[in-house]
Amino acid sequence: QVQLVESGGGLVQAGGSLRLSCAASGSILLFSSMGWYRQAPAQQRELVARIGSKGSTIYGDSVKGRFTISRDNAKNTIYLQMNRLRPEDTAVYYCIAGASTWGKGTQVTVSS
Repeated sequence: QVQLVESGGGLVQAGGSLRLSCAASGSILLFSSMGWYRQAPAQQRELVARIGSKGSTIYGDSVKGRFTISRDNAKNTIYLQMNRLRPEDTAVYYCIAGASTWGKGTQVTVSS
């Protein structure tokens, strides 16, 4: 089974940027899509962005225009570029491959 490892989280001030990475232990071409979800304390996990095998993308309404998802098939890695971060973006960000293969998450904290 493919393992996913997220990195790039941290503490940033509002208005700043972070770039998350999700490295897979095997080929990401095995999956029709990959993506990012996030979960804040006491809240449900929500979609941030997904990217299909041919590069099609969808975004959650709250991040449209600020976040960009991309993939590098040669490196078996997907990325999430997060710009103009807001305190409400604070959450654990999880990578997903397909429908049910999850990483362990990386914490993003945005201070006001």
